[in-house]
Amino acid sequence: MNFKRVISGLIGFIFVVLVFIFGNVHIIDVLVSAIAVISMYEYISCFKSKEKAKPISWICYASCLSIAALHFIKSEYLIYAICLFIPISMLLLFCHVIFSELKTTPADIAVTLFGILYIVIFYACIPMIFGLDNGKFYIWYIVFISWGTDVFAYAIGRRFGKHKFSKVSPNKSIEGCVAGTIGAIVLSTVYTIVLNNCFGFNINYFIILGISFVLSLVGQIGDFSASSIKRYTGIKDFGNLIPGHGGMLDRFDSIMFIAPFAFVLFLLIF
Repeated sequence: MNFKRVISGLIGFIFVVLVFIFGNVHIIDVLVSAIAVISMYEYISCFKSKEKAKPISWICYASCLSIAALHFIKSEYLIYAICLFIPISMLLLFCHVIFSELKTTPADIAVTLFGILYIVIFYACIPMIFGLDNGKFYIWYIVFISWGTDVFAYAIGRRFGKHKFSKVSPNKSIEGCVAGTIGAIVLSTVYTIVLNNCFGFNINYFIILGISFVLSLVGQIGDFSASSIKRYTGIKDFGNLIPGHGGMLDRFDSIMFIAPFAFVLFLLIF
């Protein structure tokens, strides 16, 4: 057993519990913004070995910091701000091209814009879920589904995994992926039982089963997506910030992928 992985995971989980219980929307905004900045640093760093494209750092970091101001925008104007976010980013990117006298290439813009879409947009959905009515309860679904998938996939796959899933991430097995989804469904169902019996909710268990199944698969695709970036850039981990887990992106790659899909599903269903 990797004790560093277990201990750092427990410490991280306790920290998340305390923040989500005692924090308000503005604290969550700032925290997620800080996590996005660290993740963006890891993303930019991994491309340093690639000479064909270099992310434009200042735009990347500025877009991450914008998450901290998310709930200072009135709710009726939020949709307009979100719709303008990518066009404004594109505008700034091409302004950078113009003023750099073509030293910045279209490839640099593509890698930068991808980083903004991948990190900023996805991470921003976490505080948006927390800001929903009963969002402080719904936010735990993405935590339990993501980390439940990771824990069960790691535990079962490490012991019983014999059939490799993909060359993108050769350590992952089909058995582990299936176990991860089952684990996510079990944890989210137990959590739903607690919500319904202790907090007066009336959440349909079949709906939660479906949501958990879909989001677990999405989270695993997010994990493979992060692995594909690492394979392309020739790195093993995005960093070593979290012992036994790697960098911030290594730890949050599935949560951030789940967040936008969960946000839409929660809006539609709850």
